[in-house]
Amino acid sequence: MSVCFTNKNIHVQFIDDTAGVTLGAVSTVSKAVSRAEKLAANAVSARKIGELAAQTALDKGIKRVVFDRGRARYHGKVKALADAAREKGLQF
Repeated sequence: MSVCFTNKNIHVQFIDDTAGVTLGAVSTVSKAVSRAEKLAANAVSARKIGELAAQTALDKGIKRVVFDRGRARYHGKVKALADAAREKGLQF
């Protein structure tokens, strides 16, 4: 589970490193997010994206992931996203 934050958006990808294939992805600009929600790169939106990411992973049979947050520190948006994904049943 690779997480990327920009100034305006949040992106989450589930990547199989052995095959080099992206298995699933969710972001604030994806079609899974309704335009009425107006998600941005903040903690509230990160929580919603975390829930959507966990649901996407579980739908594809992914239950256990390695959390790659890049250089981002584990607080604020990153923590909100991770906590929401864990609450939905994703293990990491």
